[in-house]
Amino acid sequence: MGALADRAVPPSFTAGRLGVDEPCDLRSPFQRDRDRIIHSKAFRRLMHKTQVFIAPEGDHYRTRLTHTIEVSGIARTVARALGLNEDLTEAVALGHDLGHAPFGHAGEEALSDALEAVSGRRFRHNEHSLRIVDHLERDGRGLNLTAEVRDGILNHTGPTAPATLEGRIVKIVDRIAYINHDIDDAIRAGVLAPDRIPTRELELLGATASRRVDALVRDLVAASAAAGDIVQSPELGTAMLGLRAFMFDEVYLRAEMAGERARVRHVVTALFDHHRAGSGDLVAVVDHVAGMTDRYALRRYRELFEPDAWRFQG
Repeated sequence: MGALADRAVPPSFTAGRLGVDEPCDLRSPFQRDRDRIIHSKAFRRLMHKTQVFIAPEGDHYRTRLTHTIEVSGIARTVARALGLNEDLTEAVALGHDLGHAPFGHAGEEALSDALEAVSGRRFRHNEHSLRIVDHLERDGRGLNLTAEVRDGILNHTGPTAPATLEGRIVKIVDRIAYINHDIDDAIRAGVLAPDRIPTRELELLGATASRRVDALVRDLVAASAAAGDIVQSPELGTAMLGLRAFMFDEVYLRAEMAGERARVRHVVTALFDHHRAGSGDLVAVVDHVAGMTDRYALRRYRELFEPDAWRFQG
């Protein structure tokens, strides 16, 4: 693993920040980024943004916050095994989903469609995550993160690979985490029967979420060490993508969930249109709606559009 370790970002090196920052004698630049992200308002809001299921009744479903913590833990394990910069990896993992809209992927799609209808451009949560850390946090001053963490946040999804090996770890681990815990949540919700999961993938990866994650992490470490880059083996990488495609067909886009997706679309679009009518600043409207938690979006919708929720004062 020496070849990879030689390409690790040094603990106290950074290509720079957007603004001037006094050095710290206790923490590396990436530890400081981690702490700034953890103490941000956007990070705290993740606890009330759902991962897949909208406002679930049970206490054990994943949220964006628990997903983020899972990604961070798994990614640190991979970075340590490969001799890479754990602090940089952790900071990217903790910040990668700050820009998600309410109501999971359904909410992001609804906001993106509403934005495209009036501006021609799409909403992308990775781009909005970067906007949050650069411009929205700290009352508009931003978090002034390092270039390496900003790059990892922006490129954790999409066609462009992160510039650092540490960022590339997060890009793959993000999928490892959400595919497997979404299967777990879908079974808990009664949306997915365990015997529906493809047999070939189970034989390769394991019958439980923990075994699948363990198999994928071990494969990622071994394949990356052999290749000198952050990669999966063709066999297990293909199996993981097979599970991802299965989840889109059986859970994310299944016909039985069309009603829930339609309700999400209605709520997000109504809030977007309402705030756009009262503001000439489209960017501010997107910032406001994207920043909403699920429960705040539902409460705001009821206040605006459901007469029974109105409070009349004499």
